[in-house]
Amino acid sequence: MYYKFSGFAQRLVGATAAAAYTPQGLKSLVPTESPGPDPILGTTKPGLPATDTFLGTNKVPDLQKVFQRSDGLPVHLKRGYPDRMLYRTTMALTIGGTFYCLIALYIASQPKNK
Repeated sequence: MYYKFSGFAQRLVGATAAAAYTPQGLKSLVPTESPGPDPILGTTKPGLPATDTFLGTNKVPDLQKVFQRSDGLPVHLKRGYPDRMLYRTTMALTIGGTFYCLIALYIASQPKNK
C-alpha cells in the first residue's frame, strides 16, 4: 500500500503508486508529449525528452589515465597534494578520536570521590 501526506487532513492517507511518487507541487520527470522519432532507428524513445542535451565533457578517459598510471602510488594518493592533505587530515582525526575515546573511557572508569 502506498501513502502520501494529505494537506487537507494533515496526516498520511492511502494513495495510488502514481500519486505517492508524484507529490503535489512537483513536476513529473517524464515529458507529457512524446519525443519525435529517432533519426537512426526511425522509432521513438519512451520517457526521454527531446530537448535534453549533455551539458558537460566526459572526464572518464582522463581520470582513467591518471588512476591507471603505474607510478607506485596507491590509488587514494594519485591526484597529488589535495589527496595527500585529505589522507593526512583523515588519519589525524582518526588518531585524535581514538585518543579522545580512550581518555573518556579512563575518566568513566574512575570512581567519583565524595
